[in-house]
Amino acid sequence: MHIEFTQAQEQHLEKLVELVNSAYRGESSKKGWTTEANFLDGQRVDIETLREIIGKEDAAILIAEDEDADKIVGCVQLEKQGSDLYLGMLTVSPELQKKGLGRQLLQESEAFAEFWDCTHIVMTVIGIRTELIEWYEGHGFKKTGEKKPFPYGNERFGIPKVPDLYFEVLKKRLS
Repeated sequence: MHIEFTQAQEQHLEKLVELVNSAYRGESSKKGWTTEANFLDGQRVDIETLREIIGKEDAAILIAEDEDADKIVGCVQLEKQGSDLYLGMLTVSPELQKKGLGRQLLQESEAFAEFWDCTHIVMTVIGIRTELIEWYEGHGFKKTGEKKPFPYGNERFGIPKVPDLYFEVLKKRLS
């Protein structure tokens, strides 16, 4: 497998929707450890949301493409917010999880942060995703103590199966 990292363009959006939704929702997501299928139904992302992200001046979706298979196998949303780089939607194909691609996407994200003169990377993770929060903590992120509400009633983010979902804010200082 030969991975090439590039920025998503309009022609990638349909494949990105398929990848992200397959990694987080539905039966296919249960092949990996990042599934949200036990507490959220519906979509994780749609084409309109992705189009908005890539249309912003200080934002990008970084994609990891397996050039041998001509397939997008990972992605991450990056957006400059003052001196912070917001990192979201870190996705690895369920079949390829636990093989280091998520770590590579984080490293590429840090390179973007440096290019954009950011001093921190900030993200939100659903609070009940303790194993995912621990994974990020193992990569230098720390809980800030800040919590943000989950957008109940907005099916664009999914359909909750459980009450009391919220986002935990994590932050990493860059050297």
